[in-house]
Amino acid sequence: MSITERLTEGVRTALANAGLPEPPTCVWEVPRQPEHGDYATNAAMTLARAAKKPPRQIAELIVKHFPSLPEVERLEVAGPGFLNVFLAPAWCAGALREILAAGDHYGRSEAARGRRIRLEFVSANPTGPLVIVNARAAAIGDSLARLLRSQGAAVTTEYYVNDAGTQFEALARSFEARVLQELGQPVPLPDNGYPGDYLIDLARDYVSECRAKGADGMQALESRVVGSERERLEHFGRWAVARILEQQRRALRDYGVEYDVWTSEQRDVRDRGLAEQALEALAARGLTYEKDGALWFRSTEAGDDAGDEKDRVLRRSSGEVTYFAVDIANHHYVKFADADRVIDLFGPDHHGYVPRLRAAMQALGHPAEAFEVLIVQLVTLLRDGQPVRMSKRRGEFVLMEELLEEVGRDAARFTFLTRRHDSPLEFDLAVATRQSSENPVYYVQYAHARIRSIDRQVGEQGIAVPPLEKADPSPLTAPEEQALIKRLLQYPEVVRGAAQALEPHRVAYWLSELAAAFHPYYKNHRVIQDDRRLMLARLALCATVGRVIRNGLELLGVSAPESM
Repeated sequence: MSITERLTEGVRTALANAGLPEPPTCVWEVPRQPEHGDYATNAAMTLARAAKKPPRQIAELIVKHFPSLPEVERLEVAGPGFLNVFLAPAWCAGALREILAAGDHYGRSEAARGRRIRLEFVSANPTGPLVIVNARAAAIGDSLARLLRSQGAAVTTEYYVNDAGTQFEALARSFEARVLQELGQPVPLPDNGYPGDYLIDLARDYVSECRAKGADGMQALESRVVGSERERLEHFGRWAVARILEQQRRALRDYGVEYDVWTSEQRDVRDRGLAEQALEALAARGLTYEKDGALWFRSTEAGDDAGDEKDRVLRRSSGEVTYFAVDIANHHYVKFADADRVIDLFGPDHHGYVPRLRAAMQALGHPAEAFEVLIVQLVTLLRDGQPVRMSKRRGEFVLMEELLEEVGRDAARFTFLTRRHDSPLEFDLAVATRQSSENPVYYVQYAHARIRSIDRQVGEQGIAVPPLEKADPSPLTAPEEQALIKRLLQYPEVVRGAAQALEPHRVAYWLSELAAAFHPYYKNHRVIQDDRRLMLARLALCATVGRVIRNGLELLGVSAPESM
């Protein structure tokens, strides 16, 4: 049970003893000024109407009837009715033992046990390599999965492959043109084609593979380029998609991201006829109509809070289903088939797409809260504050692989997680590679490395150290020590709050604050010293800080180095 859960029980007991009703919720905050306590709540103010008493009087009654808890030194009433709680220093010091005993389970809980979540992120069209905004989405999505799993949820991570439709056809035509060019034929790229140099590389590989098979391989190639248009586009499109997906998988693997499911639009949705089933389901609910030969979805009428601005086409007058119809089918029949909550990460150019998809999900019977979309904003790449372009092959985009080559996995992931997903982010390459407090990931990792260096010094000096979870923590009375311990006690709630809000940046920010508190403590307080009792207590404190940093970095997919 977390410290705030214990405090909440104390407030409820006090209210019951005072004959007052319970508050619907008891929200705790950490005051910015230490003189306002370690935790504060406005529970008394939320009860004023129900209790028919002034908030300050309710707060005073809570203080009067609050049970004796080892965690609490005293309570104070402030302002119009805030309740400030001061933790007992002796209890705080003793809590280190619980944290050390919990080990890598500290911060984890079963709060979300029983929840089945489908989490889709990145899902870049298989028409080119992954770029920097995909790297941001990958860091956020993978960390979200780790956070939700840490709270007991069963999470299935998904990469949705758009291997059908107009973009697939454009890729197929572009790749075919590059293959013909590689064979010496002066054919132009199609008007809506992909001009990236990566297709030239793929075409060179394709032709080389054919030549490596000798006469049979070249004969097969010649027969393909003169085949029917449908056969040509299917062949060249599938070959290009397979290779591009292979490159994307490799880049994501290097980034520390592995997916549970790779869903194919063609194989898993279109070939199974799920789009037509979705149209029939919407029609059965009276939410479709025909106009100008096309089938439309009444998205302005569907859903409780959808708010779509206009109705949307599901099937064109040509008889072809739209991407929107396919996406409805994918979400309803594939994603929700084994999940009770679906979370998608979309780019900023998909902001207007969300209301219509939410309307469709509600129309098909999924509660509003069961479907959520996070919009991941764009990234501006800088070097020492100046805009920079990195791509060696094309200046219009920055490749994810290039970013990783320059700054590494840890710096990239942590930097992307220093801001909310819906806030634009400036990524300064110079800062991300700097070994100083300016670089947030270095500052956090260096705190862990410092702690591990203490352990090595203990071993080198031959100091006998018993299991630290059994050390006497009572000597930890210095204000800096108490502040560190109280910060460590906040960690489980930081993790739980980040998981509930779907905001992994909260963990990154908290770890930066923990490092900022530890570094000056390390400089100003000698750990290895003659006073053995104090030394063991401080070793326990440092070990606990190191453990929590490792736990937090693990949730972000960032390593905790032994030395730096």
